[in-house]
Amino acid sequence: MTNLLLLMPSGSEWIIIAVIILLLFGGKKIPELMRGLGKGVKSFKEGVNEAKEEINKAKEEIDEPSSKG
Repeated sequence: MTNLLLLMPSGSEWIIIAVIILLLFGGKKIPELMRGLGKGVKSFKEGVNEAKEEINKAKEEIDEPSSKG
């Protein structure tokens, strides 16, 4: 667990990362990148929710016959 925390950037490192991204992509491309990232996160969350629903449906189907018998 502590090894994971050591990999996380601190405050000043985030600033350096932001400057590098700004230099690489420019100010006009960043909103497009963030929009694409947002759509990707939204799609991922929808996929996770659909998987949870399918798991719950399967669990309910398994539990139903045992409650009838």
